[in-house]
Amino acid sequence: MDRRDFIATGALSTAGMIFFPGNLLAKESKELLKTKFPQPLPFKQDGEWKEFELYVDVKIQEPAPGFSFHTLAFNDMVPGPEIRVNYGDKVRVKFKNKSKLNHTIHWHGMHVPWRMDGVPMVSQLSVMPENEFIYEFEAKPIGTHFYHCHWGTVLHMQAGMFGSLIVEDPNDTIKKQFPYEREYTLIYSAHDVNFIRQEMNRMLERMEERSYLMSKGRFDHERWAVFNNHDQLNESIKNGWEPPYALNRRAPAGIPQADWFTVNGKSYPDTPYLFIKSGENIRVRLINAGAEIHNLHLHGHDFWMVADDGIPIPQPWKRNTVPLTPGKTYDIIIEGNNRGIWTFHDHDTRKVTNNGLYPGGNLLALVYEDLPEDELIISKYSGNPMYKNTGMNMNSNMKSMLMGDDKLPKIALDE
Repeated sequence: MDRRDFIATGALSTAGMIFFPGNLLAKESKELLKTKFPQPLPFKQDGEWKEFELYVDVKIQEPAPGFSFHTLAFNDMVPGPEIRVNYGDKVRVKFKNKSKLNHTIHWHGMHVPWRMDGVPMVSQLSVMPENEFIYEFEAKPIGTHFYHCHWGTVLHMQAGMFGSLIVEDPNDTIKKQFPYEREYTLIYSAHDVNFIRQEMNRMLERMEERSYLMSKGRFDHERWAVFNNHDQLNESIKNGWEPPYALNRRAPAGIPQADWFTVNGKSYPDTPYLFIKSGENIRVRLINAGAEIHNLHLHGHDFWMVADDGIPIPQPWKRNTVPLTPGKTYDIIIEGNNRGIWTFHDHDTRKVTNNGLYPGGNLLALVYEDLPEDELIISKYSGNPMYKNTGMNMNSNMKSMLMGDDKLPKIALDE
């Protein structure tokens, strides 16, 4: 089997990407990669307050080349920008709703005053279209947290309304134990794009009706579906009012059935890479902002579990697979002790798909930046005696299509 036969056969058998680090390590590739991680949200210092500004609006998200859907994005990006503060900082977030739907912000994992918790009809009224709300709280506890909308949560979270919130530890016990200079944030989510499209349209229609009724003074507790007590609720039902849960307003499947899976808003082949060097430690913050469990597995390495829901683990332990459940955050340390290009993916392979096709979804790579020159071209190893000519033949067109330039990544998107 010659060099071209080997690569062509390998591409067909794996139906995945053959990573060419010479391409991944290019300056242009690294600059593009920066955009695939949560972008820092700048702040203004107002006395003792760190003041941030967030807004939400309807935007179009492209998780993978050639496919897009409408989302509800914080500051025009999915995930929303990363809020990073120090423990004990006084934080003020000015939130403006530019969309035509109601929203709030819940600070997941944070110990905020209860009026700042962002639960509609419990701690605050929802933020109406073109209205603002100011959240104020002290940054605690330390660790990896996130924020998300708590109104219409089934739709709004999978439609993109989530972002990371990092509270820095002044003692940084993890960094003392595992010295590192680089860290990455990975936010996982799952999306039923048909549900998102249908439910967003329905919500917009209902909000137009509600806005009209409010302007005419005709928006009562029954249309709002909010009651002072059970007696008032039961009396309304007795008089013929139907509660929302008795009506079929959902997509045909009833509840969302995810068909797209994203890391930082992107699906393979657009997912980010984690760069590392031999002898280096990197810290990776894992956040599940979706409704599915992701069983994350790293090839070629064990990693250290160092924080659970932002709380440092007194005695870190090693794993190579971790179940990241909905709402969960973990921090891991990866040690650069096995040079190469290694897959980091969801071992539930249903979630390594795009619209049901493998490979896709939650598939990314750990890439060593110090790979030697002689390992940059995978076809160099076509002479390995382990590979035998199996008699498989291909026409010249197929070979030409698969081969291309050795320096370019080859992406197979269907088995």
